Amino acid sequence: MADSRTASKTSKATKPQRRTGVREAAAQATRDSILKSATKVFAKYGYDGGSVEKISKAAKSYDRMIYYYFGSKEGLFIAVLEGIYQRMDDAEAAIALDASRPVEALTEVIRFVLGYYRKNPEFVTLLNTENLHKGRHISKSLRAREYSSRAVAIIAEILASGSAQGLFRKDLVARDIYLLIASTGYFYTSNRHTLTAFLGEPLESPEAITHWEDFVIETLLRTVRADDAQEQDNTPPHDEDTTKWQKSQPAQSRARSS
Repeated sequence: MADSRTASKTSKATKPQRRTGVREAAAQATRDSILKSATKVFAKYGYDGGSVEKISKAAKSYDRMIYYYFGSKEGLFIAVLEGIYQRMDDAEAAIALDASRPVEALTEVIRFVLGYYRKNPEFVTLLNTENLHKGRHISKSLRAREYSSRAVAIIAEILASGSAQGLFRKDLVARDIYLLIASTGYFYTSNRHTLTAFLGEPLESPEAITHWEDFVIETLLRTVRADDAQEQDNTPPHDEDTTKWQKSQPAQSRARSS
C-alpha cells in the first residue's frame, strides 16, 4: 500500500507541467490568426460587410475569442489598420538608405512607396474603406501617428542632407513631399481599373507601371531640386523606353493622356 502511494506521488511529481510560455504562444497564435483573417475579410467585404461571424469562421475560431482579444468589432478593425501601417513602416525601415546621397535616397523612397501600394492591394482597399467612414476608426488609434512620423522623419533627413549639399531647395516641407509621393502611388493603384477603362490604356502592364514610376521620380526630383541645379539642366531627359511605350498606345489613348 505504501509503495502504491509512493508511486502515485512520484508519478505526479514527474508528470510534465504545461508551461505558461506555451499557453502564451497559443494565445498569440490565435490572436494572429484572427487578425490575419480579419484583414482579408474586411478587405473583401468592407467594414460593414465584414461580420464577426465571417471573421471567426475564416480564422477557424469562435466569436467570443474576437471579443476576448479585441473587445469589439471596431477594436478588431482598428488593430487591422494598425497592422497594415506597421507592416509598411517595417518594410520601409528595412530599406538601406544613405541620406548623404539624397538624390539616390529619395529615389529609393519613391520606388518603395509606389511598389508597396502595387504589391499590397489589401492596404489600399482597407484605406479606401476607412476613408468611406471618414477615418473615424483610425482616429481612435494611439499608434497610427507613430508610423507616419517615422516616414516623414526619413524624408526630412533626406531633404536636409540635399539642402545642405545645395542640391535641394531649402523651403521644402517633409510632410508635403511625403503626401506628394503617397498620392502618386495611392491614386494610381486605387483607381487603376477605372482609369484603364477611362483612358483606354493598360495601366497594369509592366511597361505602363515602369513609365509611371519613372515619371513620378523625375517629377519629384524636379520639384525638390535647388534653383541653381535647375538652371544647369533645363532640358528634359529623353527616355527611350517611355517614348516606345507611348508610341505603342492607340492614337486615341495618346490623345487622351496628352
